[in-house]
Amino acid sequence: MKLRANLIIGGVLFALAILVGLLAPWLAHTDPVLDANLMNAEEPPSWTWWFGTDDQGRDIYSRVVYGARVSLTVGIVSQLINSVIGVALGLSAGYWGGWWDDVVNALTNLMLAIPSLIFALAIMAVLGPGLTSLLIALGLTNWSFTCRIARASALSLKSQGYVQAATVLGYGDVRIMITQLLPNMLGPIVVIGTLGMGSAVLSEAALSFLGLGVRPPFPSWGSMLSDARDQITTAPWLSVFPGLAIFLTVLGLNLLGDGLRDILDPQSRSRRT
Repeated sequence: MKLRANLIIGGVLFALAILVGLLAPWLAHTDPVLDANLMNAEEPPSWTWWFGTDDQGRDIYSRVVYGARVSLTVGIVSQLINSVIGVALGLSAGYWGGWWDDVVNALTNLMLAIPSLIFALAIMAVLGPGLTSLLIALGLTNWSFTCRIARASALSLKSQGYVQAATVLGYGDVRIMITQLLPNMLGPIVVIGTLGMGSAVLSEAALSFLGLGVRPPFPSWGSMLSDARDQITTAPWLSVFPGLAIFLTVLGLNLLGDGLRDILDPQSRSRRT
């Protein structure tokens, strides 16, 4: 029951975040960038301003709603890049072995030894701030875990009878990896991808907090937290609501990944029960 609850709660939270991002133009009360009025600066939450206003009189609720687009775009796209790189390297290394396996292992160990956020900061320093640079930086930094899982799965699956049969039938290596191995390792790849999206959302918030994310004045949750740090005692709503949005989104992704792991890995479920 607990495992099912994790899946349901996580799925609902993630689905709500997706819907908020997709429906932002209809859910927002005002334009998150243009509708600024200093006469309404730092208004506390009320029936008029649900989440209050910032120091420029912009509606925090509208900015949080539009900020969902940035965080979810970064989380989903960067994790897709990570998954493609990690699966391609890990699958080929596990299946072919030999010198290519040694090269991939060395590269993976190198990536695991470098803090991912530091590496992303270095890439952002070269590319400059912006959404595209953010996607590239986060997409190139967290593929090593996916690579390890894909390699381990390929090592255990390549000796299976259906793989040997495909070899006898004359299937090429690439065709065997795509049609025989990849479908049978999607379970753990999906799980780590879901958990990785939560990490990407946190990384986006951290980089935006440091001023390396989406260019202002377009809202992102991390940049909103950065703008609110000087008013955290006088206007706490400026940081509470974007922080709560990050918390609920990451919590939903972690619960969803936990639930998917227990469904796709019966051994994990049996160990918990």
